[in-house]
Amino acid sequence: MSSNQFLVIGGAGYIGSHMVKHLIEHGHQVVVLDDLSSGHADALLGGELLVHDFADRPFLDALFTKHHFDGVFHFASQILVGESVNNPAKYYRANTFATLVLLEAMRDHGVQNFVFSSTAAVYGEPAYVPIDEAHPKIPLNPYGASKYMVEQILSDFDRAHGTKYVALRYFNAAGADPQARMGERHEPETHLIPLALQAVTGRRPALKVFGTDYDTPDGTCLRDYIHVDDLSSAHLLAMQYLQAGGASRAFNLGNGAGYSVQQVIDVAGKVAGKPVPVEYAPRRAGDPARLIADATQAKAVLGWEPQYDDLEAIIGHAWAWEQKSH
Repeated sequence: MSSNQFLVIGGAGYIGSHMVKHLIEHGHQVVVLDDLSSGHADALLGGELLVHDFADRPFLDALFTKHHFDGVFHFASQILVGESVNNPAKYYRANTFATLVLLEAMRDHGVQNFVFSSTAAVYGEPAYVPIDEAHPKIPLNPYGASKYMVEQILSDFDRAHGTKYVALRYFNAAGADPQARMGERHEPETHLIPLALQAVTGRRPALKVFGTDYDTPDGTCLRDYIHVDDLSSAHLLAMQYLQAGGASRAFNLGNGAGYSVQQVIDVAGKVAGKPVPVEYAPRRAGDPARLIADATQAKAVLGWEPQYDDLEAIIGHAWAWEQKSH
């Protein structure tokens, strides 16, 4: 495979830094653009880091003039659902408007291949599970809406300007680099697996579980977790699909079965060697019983095959990172 030069927006973040690692391992040249508002420069294993706001059009013009990029990966977004409800302007500005600025710069500089880290939140309340790409798109919050707007813009740019894109929709990135060189470092942390592991170490109080009376095998919600390295491989496959002339489209990424909150707690306790302290609480409004994505199309069209579809492996890597980083 020939070496390419890629721009990775948000490449110092959790998923972005794993993507940079994956690209470097596959012999590609990488430029990372990240304002470090939530990313970490020391998470990067290589590439050139530019610390700047990617919505700055003059900066983008200079960047695209200096470099000939074969494609752009976009991971930079605000991701807190609750905050998006309380501060929608922040989400539409950071997730939608900023991406529009980026796409205009790509258009004007002739960069055509774009892989977008979208979200299965574009679907809203599941009408059926597992959720396939044909599922109705009715986002429940500004976070999901801001991402879906980008997908609509991408479709229009494809039609008007020939911008080729893949939007990848997934629920929960999980795990860490198998060698524990990088992992989750969100502030605040809202993801179940790191919260459970931090409760084990005493870095946090007991893990709060909202609802044990759902229509699921053990009464707790079922969620879809994908190892962050498997997400990275899907993004590179999506870029290669575009470079080979593939049509613009969206793909779901998921493990196809889902794991319950209680399963995550049990496996986290097993991996850590001591039980996760848990506090049970009533259901939260708006939590569906099951959120599971159907990744059949990604596997069939992109040739994506997750390497870490075992919950114990995913949590094992997260635990190694938790121990090393604290």
